[in-house]
Parts: sequence; structure tokens; C-alpha cells
Amino acid sequence: MLAPFLIALTLTGQAVPVATPVASPAAPPLSREQMEHFLATAKVVGHHGINKGITNPIRLTLSDGAITHDAAFTYVNEHRSVMQLESGRTELNFVDSYKYSLAAYDVAKLLALDGMMPVTVPYQYDSTPGALSWWVDVKMDEGERVKKKIEAPDENAWGEQVYRMRVFSALIADTDRNAGNILIGPDWKLWMIDFTRAFRTWKNLEKPELLTRCDKRLLGRLRILTADAIVKQTNNMLTTPEINALLARRDEILKRFDELIAQKGVGKVLY
Repeated sequence: MLAPFLIALTLTGQAVPVATPVASPAAPPLSREQMEHFLATAKVVGHHGINKGITNPIRLTLSDGAITHDAAFTYVNEHRSVMQLESGRTELNFVDSYKYSLAAYDVAKLLALDGMMPVTVPYQYDSTPGALSWWVDVKMDEGERVKKKIEAPDENAWGEQVYRMRVFSALIADTDRNAGNILIGPDWKLWMIDFTRAFRTWKNLEKPELLTRCDKRLLGRLRILTADAIVKQTNNMLTTPEINALLARRDEILKRFDELIAQKGVGKVLY
């Protein structure tokens, strides 16, 4: 294709083409595999704290010489026999660990939901193991959206993202899914972050009433989810009791939606 040009007139009135500079095309966005490679191999060139959340994450700036991008490093790894939570609830065998953020991203891959999370990889910073997540650009979090009463421009598209999030949160028993760790991108893409308090070993669904609609593809992937696939994908990050509990909750989710479909019809439940 010829470069764009302007038409100039000579003193005699003859038109001649004059080439104009053409801006270089923008670099294509990185694939999720390329993001994973960057996070795992790029060097840290800057860091500072993040004044948000209770796990004290660190914002790292990384560069491979060609690309510079930020990432969030989470290293919390707390285990307590008894924990009094902020909500007032007491939890036995309490765990708050970066390992669950890694496991959540891996399980999401099995369900084709990893696109709702920043790319996350195992990482060691300053001799401390943790999870490193690609920094995503956002306009606000869910708390700010609700406080300012801002409505999504496409309520149906937004609602479908929320339904997927609810199903995933129920599956992995994510006990800390709150308005502060639900982020909203400039294009109204929903991002889920921070899963350090997930993968509890109870087998029941805490709030089944929130599960009212489901993505057809997600429901299909839930039906074929196996313990072997989870073990392989998460690289033994989860214990056997944690996996068994996840699959038990999966069964409850399937039962819930099968009953809703029988009551209301496929079109009212699945999308």
C-alpha cells in the first residue's frame, strides 16, 4: 500500500504528490503467555508500597529492555489455628496465602475465566516467595462505582461478568471477595484480584441465592472439571482436602443451576 500523501501545487498550477510522514503502527498487545514470560524474566527497576488492602502488596516496576510495566507482588502467607475476622466471624485453621492467588489463576484457566484476572505467576522478590500479577489500568473499583451510583453503559454485559465472578467465587470459596478487589477497566471490563483467602475446606455454598444465572460455556467446563486436571494445572499448589472441597462445591453449583433450569427454563438461566 502506498503511503498517504498531500497534493501540492507548483507555481504553474501543476499538482504533485508530496509524501507525508506516517506514524509507526502501535505495538500489538502482548498475549497472556507473553505477559507470563515478561513477569517471570524481567528485572525489577523500581518499587513502592500500595496503600490498599490488608496484605501489604508491593508495586514493582519491571523492564526487559524493550518493555517496562508494573506488577503487584503479594507475599502474605499466614496460618493460624484460630482467627477472629474483621466481620466478627471466627475461622478455624485460617490461611491467608499468596499461593491461593496462584491457584485461583490456574483454576480459572481450566474454566476459561483467566481473562477476568491479571496474569499471575510465582515470583521471588528480595528472597521472599510470592505471587506477581500484571498491573492493569482501571478507572475505579466496585466500591467507588456503588458509592457514586455510576451505572454501566451496557448493563447486560456488566451483569454477565458479575454472574461469572459469583460462580467462580462460590467454586473456590473466596471469602474475601469485596468491592475493593473488584476492579473496573476503562472499557468496563471486570477484573478480579486478590484470592489469598480462598480455597476453604468446607463443602457447602455460603450464599447459593447469589447464583441466579450462568455462562453456558462456564457451566459446561464445570461439568468436566476433575481432580487430576486441578492437580496438574496448579502444580500441587492445593491440598487434597482443598481440592475435594472445591469439587463438592462444584457439585452443589451444578445442582443449583440444574434446579433453576428445570424451574425457569434454559433461556432464563443460561446465557
